[in-house]
Amino acid sequence: MRKYETMFILNPALEGEQTTELVQKYQTLISNQGGQIDELQEIGKRRLAYEIEGDREGYYVLMQYTAGTEVPKELERVMRIDDNVVRYLTVRVGE
Repeated sequence: MRKYETMFILNPALEGEQTTELVQKYQTLISNQGGQIDELQEIGKRRLAYEIEGDREGYYVLMQYTAGTEVPKELERVMRIDDNVVRYLTVRVGE
């Protein structure tokens, strides 16, 4: 099991309830794959460095978790399909 950190930006036009459901969906995906959420930070709406798809803001979420090597691949696959995820980045936290 390795430690990972995924930051993703959600569409700012989503309602609070929809945002909560999406964050919960990704937490559940990690848990169902045998991973464990270590820390979750919902940073909130922030201004983007540049305009993406006509939006100047995004809702930032940072998840730190411990999981096997297949979990981040599956998480990114699901995020790539979801139109409400503007951007995402996963990194493996130090050795």
